[in-house]
Amino acid sequence: MRRREFFLTLGVGLAAWPLAARAQQSAAPVIGVLWPGASSPEPPRMESLRQALRQLGFVEGQNISIELRYARGGLQQLPELAAELVRMKVSVLVALGDLTPRIAQQATPTIPIVAISDDIVGAGLVTSLSRPGANTTGLTIMSPELSAKRLEVLQEMVPGMSRVAALWDPTTGASQVEATKRATGSLNLSFQVLEVRRREDVADAFRAAHSDRADALSVFASPFLASLYREIIDLSAEYRLPAIYQWKEHVEAGGLLSYGPNLAAMWRQVGTIIVKILKGAKPADLPVEQPTKFEFALNARTAKTLGIAIPPAVLVRADDVFE
Repeated sequence: MRRREFFLTLGVGLAAWPLAARAQQSAAPVIGVLWPGASSPEPPRMESLRQALRQLGFVEGQNISIELRYARGGLQQLPELAAELVRMKVSVLVALGDLTPRIAQQATPTIPIVAISDDIVGAGLVTSLSRPGANTTGLTIMSPELSAKRLEVLQEMVPGMSRVAALWDPTTGASQVEATKRATGSLNLSFQVLEVRRREDVADAFRAAHSDRADALSVFASPFLASLYREIIDLSAEYRLPAIYQWKEHVEAGGLLSYGPNLAAMWRQVGTIIVKILKGAKPADLPVEQPTKFEFALNARTAKTLGIAIPPAVLVRADDVFE
C-alpha cells in the first residue's frame, strides 16, 4: 500500500508540474511591440532591444516575453493589433512613429507606452519632454530639426542643387514639412512634397519628382518609409536621383547619404526605459529622452554611380564611408 501511495503521489506531482511551470511563465512580464511596417522590423531594431533587456537581466523566453505585431494588412490594421496586445495584458507597449503611439493611447489609458516618435511633443503624444504626463514616455528623434539639417548636407554634396523633393508620410504630421520649407527658403531652394500613404505611392512619387526636375531627394523620417527603403534606394538609382536618409543602415544598403541618430542605440535605450517601468517607474515621471549624438554616413560607390565627386570637406566629416 505504501508503494502504491508513493507512486500515486508522484504521479499527481508530475501532472501538476507543467501547470505550475506555465503559471510561473505566464507571470513573467510581456512586452508588446506595435510596428507600423508591413513586415517585421529590419535589423538592428529588435536585436538591439533584446540585447538591452538581456544586459539588464531580462532574457526572452526565461523571465520575459515579447509579442511583436506589425501591420501586414496596412496602417488601417493598427487599431486592431493594438487592441489585441491590450487584451493580452502586456506589461509595457512599445509603439513606433507618431501615428502608432497615438493608436496605442486610444487603445489603453493605463498600460505604460514607450514611444520612439519622430516629433513626440508636436504630435501631441506627451505634455512636455520633462513631464510627459499620462501613460506615455520614450524617445523623440527630433525629426523636424534633422530634416532641415539634412538639406544642408545634401546641398553640400550636390553642388548646384536648386530643386529638392521630399518623400513624406502624412501620418507623421506636418512638422517636418514646415521645418524643411523654412530651411529651403533660407537656402534658396524650391521644394516639392510627395505624399506616400501606401507602398504603391513610392513609384508615383519618383515619377512626379522626375517630372518636376528635382535635383535631389530627402526621405523624411517615418517608420513606414523606413520599411520601404529597398524600393526607395532602387528607384533613386533608376532615376539617378541623389537621396539622403535618416539611418546609416540605408546608406550601407546602397543609399547615398544619411544624417541622424544611431538606430541600434535608440532601440537599446527603449529597453532601458522598459526595465525602469518594470521596476516600478511611472511613464509620467520619466522624461522623454533625446539623441545626443548624430551620425553622418555616405556611400562612395553610390556617389560614383551617380557621377558625384565627393567634396573633401564632406569626406572628412563622414563618420562612416561605405565603399
